Amino acid sequence: MTPLRARIEGFPDLTVGLLGSVYFAGMLAGTLAAPAIIRRGGHIRAYAAFVALAVVSVILMPVMLFPWAWLACRALIGFVFAGLYAVIEAWINAKATNSNRGALYALYQIANFVASASGQLALKPLGPDGFSSFAVAGALLALAIVPMAMTSVEAPTQPRSVRPRLIWLVRTAPIPCCAVLAAGAANGALFALGPVFAVEIGMTPSSVPLFTSSIVLGSALGVLPIALISDRVDRRLVMAAVMIAGAACEVALSRVAAPGASLIVLGFLVGLTTYSLYTLAVSLANDHGAPHDLVFISVGLLFIYCVAAIAAPAVASVLMKDFGPQMLFVQNAYVHLAIAALALWRLVVAPKARSRTRPAA
Repeated sequence: MTPLRARIEGFPDLTVGLLGSVYFAGMLAGTLAAPAIIRRGGHIRAYAAFVALAVVSVILMPVMLFPWAWLACRALIGFVFAGLYAVIEAWINAKATNSNRGALYALYQIANFVASASGQLALKPLGPDGFSSFAVAGALLALAIVPMAMTSVEAPTQPRSVRPRLIWLVRTAPIPCCAVLAAGAANGALFALGPVFAVEIGMTPSSVPLFTSSIVLGSALGVLPIALISDRVDRRLVMAAVMIAGAACEVALSRVAAPGASLIVLGFLVGLTTYSLYTLAVSLANDHGAPHDLVFISVGLLFIYCVAAIAAPAVASVLMKDFGPQMLFVQNAYVHLAIAALALWRLVVAPKARSRTRPAA
């Protein structure tokens, strides 16, 4: 909605592009500030404060039709959504057990997908111009406070400190951190440049949503069954198997030279497999997390994801320009195969290496 309305208002192309950049910049800042805010006010009051700021940012945008104001509002929205994700994900993981963590997080991801898709569909009857779409978005955000404010469930343990703990997270959960880095790189590149790939192999712009929608549909349908399996089987093994399957689909997709049914089917299979990576990584990282560490795990993984999502599209765009559009999926296939190899190494080789270094009993 925001880029479309910005174009209607005649904002410069640079401003329209920066609206996405400042959102992720604000989100990065939010991952660093969220632990301090949650520690000061607790999960419920911090959540209410984040939602209030989001409502203000959304409803002010159609009132202040200036590029600088929109950039500031978008940065603030990214900041508060980082805080909202930190509260929600820490709460989910605090109440979950290792036997249902993946399924619970997958349901959260599905709810997020349904809400996002519904918002896109609502844009057609509301229209991008005028105040109505922003008013409805603000009202829905305000309603999000109600269930949290009325809950009788005890909130999770607050973080003990407010210092960033990214190095601690990387040392404690190296596989989840690498997996989230890969997820951010692959997902960021695909959503930014997937439509470009489709157009460059001959798909008409009006048909591109068929391809992108097939990926989104696959991701929505695949995340829950894969998460359920990971609750019963070692998550590293599931991660390796699914990423190998996803990389195979990406290699096949890179060989598609013209639009057709194979493009849609392979797009669906890529979404079905690879988009479960973030859920698997978050579940694995939280399996052994202490209650007071959950916020740091959530914001740390989100920080890593955002960094990768910002950087990877630039790399992919250069590769596509120099070697052809298929390089988008070649790059993503290498990323996912690397994670599969790392997960298998940690699962098979690393334990044997550690056992050889132990002194004899």
